[in-house]
Amino acid sequence: MKILLDEIMEQRNISERQVSDLTGLPRSLVHEIRRGSRPRIDTVEQLAKGLGIRMRDLMESEYL
Repeated sequence: MKILLDEIMEQRNISERQVSDLTGLPRSLVHEIRRGSRPRIDTVEQLAKGLGIRMRDLMESEYL
């Protein structure tokens, strides 16, 4: 499973700090996710909620 945070940030032209502000997640965690760290499912949910998207739009998986 790949988290598509980089792609979403690029499309919206937003920074790690802005993602952090929108989601309530630490900027360091946002950075780690962008660099390939696999977040917990509750973190993915928090990202999706803060960005106003569905969780499946944030994840790339052959099983979704």
